[in-house]
Amino acid sequence: MTAIIGIVAAITLKGPRQAALPEPVSRQLPQNIDMAIHDARFYEVREGAAVWELVAKKAEYDKTGDVAHLSDIHMDFARTATAGAITVTAAQGTYFSKSRNVALRGKVHVVTESGVTFDTEAVDYVAVRSQFRTSDKVTFRQQRLTLTAQGMVLDVTSQKARFLKNVDAGVAGLKSR
Repeated sequence: MTAIIGIVAAITLKGPRQAALPEPVSRQLPQNIDMAIHDARFYEVREGAAVWELVAKKAEYDKTGDVAHLSDIHMDFARTATAGAITVTAAQGTYFSKSRNVALRGKVHVVTESGVTFDTEAVDYVAVRSQFRTSDKVTFRQQRLTLTAQGMVLDVTSQKARFLKNVDAGVAGLKSR
């Protein structure tokens, strides 16, 4: 009798258990955010060809659906008839779907296929003009040339830059007399 009670107790204690349901994830979105997407992709297409592709680790859409707040951004511009590809990275930004404009913020780094680089803390891509614009300090590097300026306009199609004010440039290896 003791053996039977022991077997029943062992089966009851070690028997099949009901699988526990996972606890619901409680990730509160901010009041103005309607949806969050991970590894989001955005494109601008003109005349059937992709002008640029933007990948963000996270995109949070506001309730209007017109604005997406982005983080950890990587943006690639296609080659044009006159210039090579451009790659842009930034810590965060905002994509405006109606205008296709992108405001990039935090450690913005621009690299052209020819090796030219720009670094700034904030730059706006204006889609209708295919331009990057900033009024912040920008550092430009091309081979031995390093240039800093306050403000810049970069035409994506031609890859020509115009620096606005307080321009200071230096050439490495050049000795002054």
